[in-house]
Amino acid sequence: MRPRFALFWLVPALLAAQSLADLQKAFEKKVTEFTLPNGLHFIVIERHDAPVISFHTYLNVGSVDDPGGQTGLAHMFEHMAFKGTPTIGTKNWVAEKQAMAAVEQVYDRLEAERSRGARADTKRVAAIQAELTAAMEKADSLVEENEYDRVVESNGGLDMNAGTGEDSTNYYYSFPANRIELWFLLESERFLNPVFREFYKERDVVREERRMRVESSSQGKLVEAMLATAYAAHPYRNMPGGWAGDIEHFRRPDAEKFYKQYYVPADMTIGIAGDVSAAEAKRLAEKYFGRLPARPLPARYRTEEPVQEGEKRVAVASPAQPFLAIAYKRPDRHSPDDAAIAVLDAILSDGRTGLIYKDMVRDKQMALGAGSQPEFPGGKYPSLFLFFVAPSTGHSVEENEKELYQIIEQVKTTKTDEQTLTRIKTKLRADLIRKLASNTGLAVELCSYYVNYGDWRKLFTELDEYNKVTAEDVQRAAKSYLVPEHRTVAYTFVPAPSETPSGTPSENGGAK
Repeated sequence: MRPRFALFWLVPALLAAQSLADLQKAFEKKVTEFTLPNGLHFIVIERHDAPVISFHTYLNVGSVDDPGGQTGLAHMFEHMAFKGTPTIGTKNWVAEKQAMAAVEQVYDRLEAERSRGARADTKRVAAIQAELTAAMEKADSLVEENEYDRVVESNGGLDMNAGTGEDSTNYYYSFPANRIELWFLLESERFLNPVFREFYKERDVVREERRMRVESSSQGKLVEAMLATAYAAHPYRNMPGGWAGDIEHFRRPDAEKFYKQYYVPADMTIGIAGDVSAAEAKRLAEKYFGRLPARPLPARYRTEEPVQEGEKRVAVASPAQPFLAIAYKRPDRHSPDDAAIAVLDAILSDGRTGLIYKDMVRDKQMALGAGSQPEFPGGKYPSLFLFFVAPSTGHSVEENEKELYQIIEQVKTTKTDEQTLTRIKTKLRADLIRKLASNTGLAVELCSYYVNYGDWRKLFTELDEYNKVTAEDVQRAAKSYLVPEHRTVAYTFVPAPSETPSGTPSENGGAK
């Protein structure tokens, strides 16, 4: 993900609607949907409060789609999408294209020699490596760096960014309303003709991101270890950034193949919210995005995670602040229990009113922070109900772990009172209102709900499902999913000088 900038917030008049049904009807009157012949779907909502339009391109592809041995490739292509086009970002496209092809030819020779293993000629490897460096420098010398960004920013673009998650890749920014056609040109071009320039230079950037976010972060290392332990087979076990060894061996043809397989129009959804005419948006969509050739959807089968038959534990040595993560297996977001799980999560960790905060942070002061996340790391496939705790000074990971289990047992044995349920459901409605409070947020949510549920109206009808959740539903969800045999416990610890780097768990399962 690229550096973030400040968000541009707008408060729409639509929020004055008196009921959820009124709010949904008001949106339906302003939303226009259409699908191009190539399968690309558009959702346009007209909001003429200010002369600004937010655009969101949602790709139904994420790190779960990374090929074996190439974890992080979806993230790598995300970076490539900002490298411009054959006309933006180059000093001489014909010469640059030839130079990039020369790089791959030299790289092929280098890999061929290295693949000989013990029989490889080290002097020949060094000579080809020097030749490769020179070829890359020649190709890079023909690049106008960051020109795509400059074009966007010089025309008033704001918040240009992207992010790769487990289930999706998202591109977004906002433009003045009088630059709408420029957006259609730029966004369509980078997916019609991605150029993959500076690939190996950007590969080093992606590798450095991993060092910063995982290898130099105790929490990053803990989350990576927890996922790799919780999942034995499913690709949710891999962080979106990828493993270091895979990143270091990416080749440009790998990214090109990934693009052709997964960046198909029928797996793209674009949300447009703001001072826009739906008719004009459709005309421009047909003109620019209609150029993208239709291609077949990629296969969606992913290795299924086997049933977990006992608790798993992993310890990560770290001199930093101790941290605890506990994850329970749960079904995907289409489960009939999804609403009950969401309400259960809110009961446990709804800010300062949640059971976890009140018990562990406010009253007993044994944790600096604690909470939960009902869907981690994604939701397209069976995922995890995650708990996280940062113990306070003088309190151990083991002590916090035991206290958290007591709270979990409390929700299993004691029904939630109606007053709490009402408060939670009111809070969930308020959360929806906040999602709709900006063009940017609205474009995101419309795309996400459309792709994940087949209809953006799920954004509203989901609240009806929350309202139907009873205390018995919450208790049943806790008993069904927060069970020891489906639990993975990960924690950091400060090793004693005599301990091995892997650490040693205490007899009762906590950290020493």
